Amino acid sequence: MVAIRKKLVIVGDGACGKTCLLIVFSKDQFPAVYMLTMFENYVADVEVDGKHVELVLWDTAGQEDYDRLRPLSYPDTDVILMCFSIDSPDSLENIPEKWTPEVKHFCPNVPVILVGNKKDLRNDEHTRQELAKVKQEPVKPEEGWTQTPGINLLSSWDYRLV
Repeated sequence: MVAIRKKLVIVGDGACGKTCLLIVFSKDQFPAVYMLTMFENYVADVEVDGKHVELVLWDTAGQEDYDRLRPLSYPDTDVILMCFSIDSPDSLENIPEKWTPEVKHFCPNVPVILVGNKKDLRNDEHTRQELAKVKQEPVKPEEGWTQTPGINLLSSWDYRLV
């Protein structure tokens, strides 16, 4: 039986939880330490409506040093996961400033799912104190929708990594 194969590319600022999300999804385990990613691929087999689907998950580097290489990940993409971190309002600000223009340029007709990672830190006291020092607070659920004008947004997730 031939599997349906779909390519999913995940983008977002460095350290916003992209790699952890993919590892948890594809391997059902949470990495113990932070791993800087350049470009990694994972495969997850899922069943959708009784059909076998092979998801090829492309993890990309969010750091500016990789801005010129990241576009090599985009050809033949079926869906984009655009990520920010709940404990980093700056990562959400980069959705319309950096990630939306890049995705619209390289993948103009590809559906996008907005993902807020690290939901467990929204009510974490240490996180709140650190953000308060710079007059910030964790991202609220409704704020994600306001940062995504003009993209083909399929859905918005508030994802908790445990």
